[in-house]
Amino acid sequence: MPLRHDFFCLILLMNMTLHSIDILSWIITASYVVSTVFAVIIISQNRAPSKTIAYLLLFYSLPVLGIVIYAVAGENYRKNKLYKRKFLQDNAQFNLYASHLIRLSEDLLGQHLKELKGSEQTARLILNDSRLPLSVNNRVELLINGEQKFERMFAELEKAQHHIHIEYYIIENGVIADRLLKLLVKKAAEGVAVKMIYDDFGTSLKNRYLRKLRTQGVKAFPFYRILFPLVSNRHNYRDHRKMIIIDGRLAFTGGINISDRYDNNLPGNDLYWRDTHLLIEGDAVKPLQYLFFLNWNFCSDEELPVSLDYFPSDKTGHNQLVQVIQSGPDSDRASIMLSYFSAIVNAKKYVYITTPYFIPNESLRNALREAALSKVEVRLLVPGVSDSRFVNLAAHSYYEELLEAGVRIYLYQKGFVHAKTLVSDNTLSMVGSANMDIRSFDLNFELNAVVYDSLIHDQLKAVFLKDLEDSVEITLAEWSQRSRVKKFCESICRLFSSVL
Repeated sequence: MPLRHDFFCLILLMNMTLHSIDILSWIITASYVVSTVFAVIIISQNRAPSKTIAYLLLFYSLPVLGIVIYAVAGENYRKNKLYKRKFLQDNAQFNLYASHLIRLSEDLLGQHLKELKGSEQTARLILNDSRLPLSVNNRVELLINGEQKFERMFAELEKAQHHIHIEYYIIENGVIADRLLKLLVKKAAEGVAVKMIYDDFGTSLKNRYLRKLRTQGVKAFPFYRILFPLVSNRHNYRDHRKMIIIDGRLAFTGGINISDRYDNNLPGNDLYWRDTHLLIEGDAVKPLQYLFFLNWNFCSDEELPVSLDYFPSDKTGHNQLVQVIQSGPDSDRASIMLSYFSAIVNAKKYVYITTPYFIPNESLRNALREAALSKVEVRLLVPGVSDSRFVNLAAHSYYEELLEAGVRIYLYQKGFVHAKTLVSDNTLSMVGSANMDIRSFDLNFELNAVVYDSLIHDQLKAVFLKDLEDSVEITLAEWSQRSRVKKFCESICRLFSSVL
């Protein structure tokens, strides 16, 4: 009897095991079927072959986990859904605002070839790609570091009479944010319409700060609210712009966020923060206002009325040429990347670039090598000390191939260089929020100002050369001597370049 009982137990165990194996095989088969569906989707999107192959390997080597990773970090998962409404709004609103924005065209460009001095191809690219105009009725002021930017910002905010529009990636609690809060509440009480867009990933304001803003008459919205950061891929699509518009006549834009760390005069800032910003007055404020309108209408679900109060036509008495260029995951093309590419390949004498995060795509790497090999003086200023060791290691993996082509690379030593600038051939200057990295080109909403003016160019060039005095130049001979362990770590970090 015990033997018979053991026999039936063995049969039952075998049946359970076979049943478990059967379920497992179904799960494995189902997971590979789902992976195949996702593979078809990826292939049909015509991505870069290297990226397509990487995703295919991910799906089939980790059929369940790979799909989860793609759902959280995949570049196009939200692109066609999350921003579809915004894209449709942009097209509709563009026609409404066109009379205010597209005042100057190819005719104006042709009238100012002397000021452009060889940069007309870049100007024409921006005009045709972003459909944002070249304007001449402008006054531009260069602001170095938070010490200069914040004082001018608060002084101009005090003068606001009709509206204040603010759009920032980072707004952090601290002395600067508290000062801004008091001023915005004061201006709202005076009848000035104050509106704020902040990125929900980059901004870390406490709830009481936002509550006080909203209860005191300031309208504040996240660009897109992130409810579950660990399982949401919304945090990949960040509103990285830094912009303040005052009465439609004056704007601030560049690389400096609202945070105490950017003001080196504030106590407790042990790391020197080197950054660049612009104050723009004149017609170039109109496209900035237009871009704010689009994002505000998207994130607040309210339509701002188009009027001369928002798009005034005052004369500045100055004639500095300015273009605004923007890009984001809802753009048809990586417009800012194309503008960098154009500026580099069209340089005849020199191109000086400052960027805190250097993760270039293949096009930019080729442009930098082509320029250097053509005997254009290419200098690249990057951090020696970074706020992201992971990103810095990935950036290091690109230096050797550029050094071999003749690009001169400098590591900033005084602190952390966070400026995003480019100067080239006597007149062309770029200042903005976009880093020279894949994230800024494909994932972030970015904004750059392009200035074709010898005065701003000479000032920015002088600042760049001054920064080189606080930097060390690396040579191919010494850089190639890095240990194999360090090179391997850099290569590992480089694998994640597309989402850094």
